[in-house]
Amino acid sequence: MIYKVFYQETKDRSPQREKTRSLYLQVPAESELEGRIQARKLVEENTNYNIEFIELLSDKHLEYEKESGTFELREF
Repeated sequence: MIYKVFYQETKDRSPQREKTRSLYLQVPAESELEGRIQARKLVEENTNYNIEFIELLSDKHLEYEKESGTFELREF
């Protein structure tokens, strides 16, 4: 399963929509909830990011992200 994680680069400041970034993670999980939990854990253990939202990508959404040119799987 591939998840899109929306985040702010630091936890020190209040979130600003204009500064929201995203990354993509491939997480082997049996359910969507388990995948979200694992994705959150990976990001929290390896960065100082302030996570806003974690979204499971559908096949169509994944195709769109790949075509947009910003898609790159992140590994920790």
